[in-house]
Amino acid sequence: MATACTNGLDTGFVDLGYMKVAALGVVQGISELLPISSTAHMRIVPALLGWKDPGSAFSAAMQLAALAAVVSYFWGDIRALAVGSIGAIRRRDFNDWTFRFVLWIGFATVPIGLAGILLSHTLNTCGSPLRSLPVIGISCVVMAALLALAELYCNHKRTLDHVSLKDALIVGFAQVGALVPGVSRSGSTLTAALFLDLKREEAARFSFLLGLPAIALAGLKELWELHKAHLDFHGWSVLSLGLLVASISAFAAIWGLLRILERFSAWPFVAYRAFIGVVLLVGFYGGFLV
Repeated sequence: MATACTNGLDTGFVDLGYMKVAALGVVQGISELLPISSTAHMRIVPALLGWKDPGSAFSAAMQLAALAAVVSYFWGDIRALAVGSIGAIRRRDFNDWTFRFVLWIGFATVPIGLAGILLSHTLNTCGSPLRSLPVIGISCVVMAALLALAELYCNHKRTLDHVSLKDALIVGFAQVGALVPGVSRSGSTLTAALFLDLKREEAARFSFLLGLPAIALAGLKELWELHKAHLDFHGWSVLSLGLLVASISAFAAIWGLLRILERFSAWPFVAYRAFIGVVLLVGFYGGFLV
């Protein structure tokens, strides 16, 4: 699949135009926050439609759409954590749960922050080997298997009120896996949280709240990289439309994920991830996808 570069950045989305980017924004927004790998869908959908690969810069910048959706959906939780931790600091009550939880989120963000800096030149460069279809396909299948194990062998009884620093660090290290295309940030953190015996909906809530700093940093960093690459006005306007559409679809994705986990389980995502992984691998080795 053809790619486009702007001073070394993979910016295929610019040549797609407004309508195609809006359509991909819907796909990106939904798949970004569901545990199904947005990168996999950003390779499959354009390939099936005969469109250019929107590029890794598009996927990275779309983190800001995910950020907007998570903040708006969980605004009550975020406000409570902010108010509670600030109040704890004023009272010098450092045993306050909200203060400790916010601190744990900060500690849990360090691993992916360091890994992202070390791999930055590999992740979003033109023709990155990590965006190859075999890598994405294998990642999807492996994560489907891990999510299945979490469903089979874990109790799913703990609540967010009982998480510890150790739990936050485990999920934080799992988040590093999201740097490998096909793993999915939502998928890796949700799976890790389920392995900690959290209730399914609580695991998703933990995943989203813990991922806020990483999502924000990734999105802002990519905007800065696009600014340094001198993306033109047309490119910025195309990207802005994609962000707007993706933020709306991402909000709907959060609602859908929590309803599915509350009423059913993660098995629908296990089956879907495995299917997507097999499609990518068969398509690549069969010559249908490149």
